[in-house]
Amino acid sequence: MLTGLHFLLTYMCNLECDHCFVYSSPKAKGTFTLKGIRMALEEASKIGTVKWIYFEGGEPFLFYPLMIEGVKIARSMGFKVGVVTNGYFGISEEDAKIWLKPLLEAGISDLSISDDSFHNDEEVNPAKLVLNAAERLGLPVNTICIEKPVTRAIINKSQKKGQPITGGSVMFRGRAVEKLLKDLPQRDWKEFTECPYEDLEKPERVHLDPFGHVHLCQGLSMGNMWKTPFSIIVKKYNADLHPICGPLVRGGPALLAVEYNIKHEDTYVDACHFCYILRRSMIEDFPQFLAPRQVYGIE
Repeated sequence: MLTGLHFLLTYMCNLECDHCFVYSSPKAKGTFTLKGIRMALEEASKIGTVKWIYFEGGEPFLFYPLMIEGVKIARSMGFKVGVVTNGYFGISEEDAKIWLKPLLEAGISDLSISDDSFHNDEEVNPAKLVLNAAERLGLPVNTICIEKPVTRAIINKSQKKGQPITGGSVMFRGRAVEKLLKDLPQRDWKEFTECPYEDLEKPERVHLDPFGHVHLCQGLSMGNMWKTPFSIIVKKYNADLHPICGPLVRGGPALLAVEYNIKHEDTYVDACHFCYILRRSMIEDFPQFLAPRQVYGIE
């Protein structure tokens, strides 16, 4: 049952983190319009089970007026609202409060701040200043800390399928595959017989991007809401009939490779790594389901 809707408000970000799922950067293209946000929220209300709306990116605070208006619309429709940020605007606690007060007034239920070595390695940490400001204002706030990969078991056993990442090991999708694989142990591809993180059969949350893609996982699309109304996409979704999700549900990346007879390496760091590499190799065959190209590092 779908309960959470996450807007990738923009792919643009002031940072270019090595672990980013969606290849965000200052040059990344794609930002929602207010009309697009409103349309998506109206469709979400038709589904009847969506309770939470998140605005994230990229970095949503780069398009501050748009983010604030989106939050207000979502709140006016009765949704609980959260925002995810790296807190780059934390010049001081006083300044951070100026940015945060409209979110407090709008009644958001969660502010998640990325605070780890990927996002902040400065002596004066903007994220911590934003955290302090949020706490002083009484905003419901928490931090997201992603650990750099080390030589140990990669799978986080405590991570429930289909839940947002709240910390722990890097997921090897997106830029992490390009930047963070060096010297990590790898396992035989035949071991990866399930998706350990996403519930592809009955997703509890999806991500929407400015191009209309409804992401089950970053770069794995359920459909395009600019072509088919979002509520209809959700209603008609059947993992067994999806050319990528079907094999993943039945037997993980290993079965996906076998069913499509894809040439690949013998070992991978984890299931995400294997799945991402397979999907990237299939993008020309399934462009409507493996999109947008930029989250695969392809222009």
